[in-house]
Amino acid sequence: MPEFGFLDGQPFWIVYFTLLGVILCRAQATYWIGRGLGAGVTRSRMGAALGPRLEAARRRIDRYGAPVVTLSFCTVGVQTAVNLSAGAMRMRFPRYLAAMFVGCLVWAGLWGVIIGGVVGTWLELFLSSPWTALGVVAAACALVALLVVRGRRARARSGGGADDGGTGGSPGAAPDAAGAADARDGQDAGPAQAVAARPA
Repeated sequence: MPEFGFLDGQPFWIVYFTLLGVILCRAQATYWIGRGLGAGVTRSRMGAALGPRLEAARRRIDRYGAPVVTLSFCTVGVQTAVNLSAGAMRMRFPRYLAAMFVGCLVWAGLWGVIIGGVVGTWLELFLSSPWTALGVVAAACALVALLVVRGRRARARSGGGADDGGTGGSPGAAPDAAGAADARDGQDAGPAQAVAARPA
């Protein structure tokens, strides 16, 4: 966590509340930038053309967007877009503020304890042994790729089994079709046999 290097060695509560203040200010700035952009779009010809659809989207985001705002703080590279969209869609500020505050509490804890610890440990390893640090990154990438490949193969096998099951039922239908054909042949042959049996 190089940008917060001044917090190294500080008590946890100082680290936590410093990070909390940083993320609160950043999220608020992003939201209000989005509000300004959204107001410009609303007054533009595009906003007038969208009309009711834009208003319907605003209502949906205002109603269902709070969990998305909170959960976005558990991601990397998504929270800025979500906060900007919440502002652009003019999500009601009290609802947004509550969702954002909970997300900021979670983010400060994750970044300060888990993410900061992992990144800080890797940076220390990189400074002492760069090749070892790069090897750790390569091993982590290989592990992720292996898990992705195994997941795809498992899905492919399960999909193939479903297809086999579907095709496995088709031979069972063949006797029924053959039986129906025989029945039709018998019906057709019946009148002919009757004609042959009738005396001349």
